[in-house]
Amino acid sequence: MRAPAGWASSEGTLARELVMSGHGLHTGRRVQVRIHPAPDAHAGHGIVFRRVQAGREVATLRVDPALREAQPLCTMLRAREGSNKGKGVRTVEHLLASLLVGGIDHAIVELDAEEVPILDGSAAPWIAAIEACGRTSLARLKRFIRVKKPVVVSDGTLAQRREMRIEPCERYEISVRNDLKGFGDMHWEGALTPEVFAREIAPSRSYGRVKWALPAIVAGYVKRTPVLRGARLSCTASILGNRVIGGMRLPEEFVRHRVLDLVGDLALAGAPLLGRVSALRPSHEMNYRLVAALLADRDAWEWAECTSDNEST
Repeated sequence: MRAPAGWASSEGTLARELVMSGHGLHTGRRVQVRIHPAPDAHAGHGIVFRRVQAGREVATLRVDPALREAQPLCTMLRAREGSNKGKGVRTVEHLLASLLVGGIDHAIVELDAEEVPILDGSAAPWIAAIEACGRTSLARLKRFIRVKKPVVVSDGTLAQRREMRIEPCERYEISVRNDLKGFGDMHWEGALTPEVFAREIAPSRSYGRVKWALPAIVAGYVKRTPVLRGARLSCTASILGNRVIGGMRLPEEFVRHRVLDLVGDLALAGAPLLGRVSALRPSHEMNYRLVAALLADRDAWEWAECTSDNEST
């Protein structure tokens, strides 16, 4: 098949090492990330997270929905068995979204703490860093996950219903609706391409109400689950009353950030989608439920590979 507009027809890795540092949104800990070009992309390396401590590797986790663990306000991967059991990496969604749309199919993400840095709360710094490093095209042809039939998951009451749907489409399309008291109904819809993502989605920041933050942090300490310990005005769109301190970066920034999280969570599938995703009040949990339901139904999807003669396989 011909690659959808804006997407590469071959898989890729970084042209050189990418280095970023910052603090975790939830743990508050400083962390340095080094993203290395994959050494063995021809074997289907994929995206792999590698935890290091004092220069020594302590865990390796391949991106896989089976390793996803429910966490408040983020997506986490945690090893279930073997020598890595119990080790994890949290808040992976912004980076996974950026690697996916940046055409980086194979890479090793090495970090010296448990959480990927939140940076400015958006994916824009990751996109800029990936572009600065450059992309090396590989001989391996690009694969997409083609949706063959609708898959739907839902939850909640009629008044606060959450629903996620994915259905066949010849390109990656997304429609997200969300509401927030004081800001009304918000909607973003469009075809997802690297250019659209970088311009309309990546700059949107994590957000939350100031009055919710302190109780959430305290509850996290009580439950021994780090929540928002690193939240700052510099890395969140902080809501005070019915306004955002410092203003919004983009129109209806909140729903655009929901799109960003959705793209990152669906990247757990391991490839871009050929399908239309419709989401009403999405969350990390609902995003995961959708990708898990899709992959569990082998009649609902198939691999579609770009070929040199533009025939699908």
